[in-house]
Amino acid sequence: MKKVLILGGAGFIGYNIARYLAKNRDYALTIADDFSSGSNDEEIKFLCSRYNISIITADFSRPEAFAMLDTHYDDVYVLAAVVGVNRCIEEPEEVIRINTAISLNTLEWFRDARPSRVLFASSSENYAATTDTFQYPVPTPESVPLCIADTRHPRFTYAVTKIWGEAAFFAYGQRLGIHTTVVRYQNIYGPRMGFKHAIPHIIERIYKGENPVKVYGAEQTRAFCFCTDGAEGTVRALESSVSDQQVYHIGNRDEITIDTLTRTIGTVMGYTGSYENAPTYPGSVSRRCPDITKAGAELDYAPKVSLEEGIRKTVAWYRAFFDAGSPITTGGFKPPEALNYWKNT
Repeated sequence: MKKVLILGGAGFIGYNIARYLAKNRDYALTIADDFSSGSNDEEIKFLCSRYNISIITADFSRPEAFAMLDTHYDDVYVLAAVVGVNRCIEEPEEVIRINTAISLNTLEWFRDARPSRVLFASSSENYAATTDTFQYPVPTPESVPLCIADTRHPRFTYAVTKIWGEAAFFAYGQRLGIHTTVVRYQNIYGPRMGFKHAIPHIIERIYKGENPVKVYGAEQTRAFCFCTDGAEGTVRALESSVSDQQVYHIGNRDEITIDTLTRTIGTVMGYTGSYENAPTYPGSVSRRCPDITKAGAELDYAPKVSLEEGIRKTVAWYRAFFDAGSPITTGGFKPPEALNYWKNT
């Protein structure tokens, strides 16, 4: 039976990949995670129990953690990372340390483990200045240069680690003879995605009675992809025979404004109050939308879940979470003006 490791498998996207594989493949699955984001919840426990998925708990920013893994896996998904705009702005040095250490430790472990295929999870954040500064096209194809605006700006620390990671995984993969693929995620969302992103922030504020609801960066545009589509696209990328040393966008091509997103969530939640435009987070780009032509042609990837359907499923999960009185363990919403970045510049 094929052995598959999902490093960072208790996180939002990792969990959805594990669920997709458990339902659609006869693999021996292992989830490895430090569970620092409070994601060791009943859903992950149920999934692992139902499908006999192994769990390894360790801090993989430390090299000794890799001794807890088996000596060989057929497929390895590398998703473990610190993420979130708030974390980047308030603790940029930790974002750099943790993400870089996990990637380097994983790559050094490959020298002995030699998995057959590896996928590194990257991000649309890598295009931070590509469109705004150099006017590259939107929707953006994988072939455009990666670029950030200012290496001093803490907002871009996550992107720096992902750009570094792409180059490092491709270099090690080529040297060690490992089939290596990179996917750049494009605003994946859905139930259980934590509290560090725009959609749960909006849901949280409406649930708690904010009125008027502030629309941060109303005219900025994004394209949102539901988590089940993201998981399927990721698996297609790793398992493709043509994906070695290739980059793919995993996302959705339907570009909408943040104003439309906010009002769609408000409609689904039955909100009848007013909306008020407000400045967005520092370093946030004006447009972001992926060209997914390459993934469609080479992976037969095609998102299936509409924005309204995905928002309804996401709102239902978060409403149940709040109704149950569950605590937010990963920060929750902070307005842009409350972040430490503003106090130090």
